[in-house]
Amino acid sequence: MNRHVNAIAGRLSLRPPQRRSLEILDRISEIVPPTKGGDLDAALAAIRSEFPTVVDFEREFPSLCFALATGVGKTRLMGAFIAYLHLAHGLNNFFVLAPNLTIYNKLITDFTQNTPKYVLKGISEFAISPPVITTGENYERQIASGGSLFPVTINIFNISKINSEVRGGRSPKIRSFKEEIGESYFEYLAGLDDLVLIMDESHRYRASAGIRAINELKPVIGLELTATPFVETSRGPVPFQNVIFDYPLGKAMADGFVKEPAVVTRENFSPIGKSPESIQQIKLEDGVRLHESVKVELETYARQVGERIVKPFMLVIARDTTHAAELMQLIKSDSFFEGRYTDKVIQVDSSVKEEETIERLLKVEHTEEPTEIVIHVNMLKEGWDVTNLYTIVPLRAANARTLIEQSIGRGLRLPYGKRTGVTAVDRLNIVAHDRFQEIVDEAKKPDSAIRLQQVILSNDQLQQKTVTVVSQPQLASKLGIQSDGAAPSAASGFHEAQSVFNADEQKIAKIAYDVIRKFETQPSRLPSVGHLQKPEVQAALLREVESQYRPAQMELDGISGQPDLAAIVAKTAEIVVQQTIDIPRILVVPKGEVKSGFRPFTLDLARMRYEAPNETLWAAHLRTGQIDRIGVGAGTIDEQRLEDYVVSGLIDFDDVAYDEHADLLYDLAEQVIRHFLSYLSEEDVRKVLRLHQKEIACFVHVQMQKHFWQDTQVAYDVVITRGFTELRNSAYTAAADEAPLDFRISPSDKSNMSRYLFGGFSRCLYPTQKFQSDAERKLAVVLERESLKWFKPAKGQFQLFYRSGIEDLEYQPDFVAETETRIFMLEPKASNQMAVPDVLAKQEVAIEWCRRATDHAATYEGKPWTYVLIPHDAIAENMTLEGLSRQFAAKGGVHTMERS
Repeated sequence: MNRHVNAIAGRLSLRPPQRRSLEILDRISEIVPPTKGGDLDAALAAIRSEFPTVVDFEREFPSLCFALATGVGKTRLMGAFIAYLHLAHGLNNFFVLAPNLTIYNKLITDFTQNTPKYVLKGISEFAISPPVITTGENYERQIASGGSLFPVTINIFNISKINSEVRGGRSPKIRSFKEEIGESYFEYLAGLDDLVLIMDESHRYRASAGIRAINELKPVIGLELTATPFVETSRGPVPFQNVIFDYPLGKAMADGFVKEPAVVTRENFSPIGKSPESIQQIKLEDGVRLHESVKVELETYARQVGERIVKPFMLVIARDTTHAAELMQLIKSDSFFEGRYTDKVIQVDSSVKEEETIERLLKVEHTEEPTEIVIHVNMLKEGWDVTNLYTIVPLRAANARTLIEQSIGRGLRLPYGKRTGVTAVDRLNIVAHDRFQEIVDEAKKPDSAIRLQQVILSNDQLQQKTVTVVSQPQLASKLGIQSDGAAPSAASGFHEAQSVFNADEQKIAKIAYDVIRKFETQPSRLPSVGHLQKPEVQAALLREVESQYRPAQMELDGISGQPDLAAIVAKTAEIVVQQTIDIPRILVVPKGEVKSGFRPFTLDLARMRYEAPNETLWAAHLRTGQIDRIGVGAGTIDEQRLEDYVVSGLIDFDDVAYDEHADLLYDLAEQVIRHFLSYLSEEDVRKVLRLHQKEIACFVHVQMQKHFWQDTQVAYDVVITRGFTELRNSAYTAAADEAPLDFRISPSDKSNMSRYLFGGFSRCLYPTQKFQSDAERKLAVVLERESLKWFKPAKGQFQLFYRSGIEDLEYQPDFVAETETRIFMLEPKASNQMAVPDVLAKQEVAIEWCRRATDHAATYEGKPWTYVLIPHDAIAENMTLEGLSRQFAAKGGVHTMERS
């Protein structure tokens, strides 16, 4: 694989489907080099031999379609394509085609340096000399200024700018003769030897006029991107014949790149006996109630994790413009939730130009913009990339399949770019009481866009068997101990260490090791593994072994010689010292009572606008079938006072003690009740409190955290419960017939490093290891040369935890290595992820752990700990461990204490 693929994928933080697309382009450029005037039939045959889904280019040049689901990131992939073709193949001219004005303007922004979503950020070559962006508005100025002198040019044009059959047949300006270049700009582009055509939403360029205009550009290759790789005809959809990679919506949902769509209805709802007007009113009101609930969930999540607050909105799809106007009048009226949405609803009329419509809708994403309900006749398609659409109420007649496809098309993008783990924040709601079962049944069909996932296995994959390989520490092998659950590694081409004891001696060594493990929990007696070699410790070990050892009958009868218990114990202790790195178990406990509490404050309740519920709602996830019950407080105990609902919800939190905080709790509860009574009756407030007690308590509790106080004078003790810890087994999945690779040799396919098992180590404390990247493998080469011993810790070895959003997650460092003077905790990381919040959170807890471990080591003249966070592109086999430490050890992570 071309080295540029790995570099670009890392610098642009490509998701797996984006990276796979780039890998495919890399392979295509190997078998069919991007040059002008090649044999089209030969190119098709070469590509089809490896990618059989490509039946026809459907153009007069090699053109390939990458069908990626909405929300996966097609624009960033365009940037990756351009960077790769320039860096790997020296191509300098690119033509990006947009289907409409909105996408055209968006593409110009995203390809312009120093904009928020700049798609080439991280490509150092473009940082020094950024591409020139030539557009339909500035190409004439570029010609006048000698634009051809620039190294890389990205032309971005709307299809109407190049299509010759527009404006009543008049030729567009781009085809007009320009004296400066002796031809039209269109002819200039068509004459370039390295023009690459990139077509965004390529299903929009399948009409005859569009095809002719594109063919006349004569690019060396065409790269098409779309989420819908088919053309709608009167006979139904006709699929593209040049799809080389298909990443459908169902796969994007399963991989967590978009929201999960769910169809919502009332519990036990039946449309029988209800008029269409009545059903419409119920759907609208339930949609608003659901919208208000989501609004609170979003604010609660944002406050919990310190993210920006997302303002959701609800989309109502009307039958026609007349119906839309009627809905507008209804929602603005006093009869609809007492007129509370009069100033929060807009109607986007189809008589307005599509670009203007989309521009107006894009503003709805801004928090300061008041709109919360949008009425529109059609579900808009390309160009409307808002991330805050959470509730859709379809009121127009359509079959279930159309409802699903239209409803989910624009509403699935995630506001934070990833799933949060909070169901309400990760779900798109489609309110369809009267069509609930029909939509659920449609989603379950094998050809549904939501469920359709293709897994095509090759014969090699079908015949390949995998096994679980347990890599137990070399310590256990040298002592002759079979660790619990560890099976011999049949896949291993690098054998585990042989035991230094015979069968009888191994029994004694096992007893000795069990005693050592018991001593592990006595750090005052055994503060480090090195203390095992002290005479007084070995004497205690020997006494314990002698008390537990039961010789065989032959030894009792004097037939066989008595084993030398003292020698076996001493040898066991020596091996444990050689094959262990001191990793203490550290606890931090306060001295005496810790005083804390919450200061009084005024709640921010502006966004909490629950409406009174009527019925329980059901939300059925279309992909998984999961049912979320959004109902009238099932199981909630009736409280006498309204404030008691809030207080009883708050005291469920571990940091809220009723006796200490009662006055504050009731003050906050009274604020909540006053807020609800400002727009609801007392009866409706009680319904809201019963239904949303947990969410309201969580909403209040999050704001309480900003007013938390704690006695800063309290002192803490660092308690060491173990001076060192036993190394855990590591378990891997590996191909049954593949021997581990030699870690000194880089595999040919570096894109899938985690599938390989590596061996051949001499200083690693395990016989086999897996690496997540080639940078990790290179670091292992350095550690084999530079350290006394090293290993990759198994899960649970350190019991380090860091804060990620609202969760406490375990952090397992990548490497631990010991040298003559210190112990290193090492973390290689992709260079573009060095400042990611989770990486910084891990770094913070690791530095603190290293500080405390060093303090403990100082009590027995042990080695200090150093934490080093290393960018992947700084790791090379000629680097030294001390050199990497000097350059990348985190501030506060290097300790200068030396052994005396």
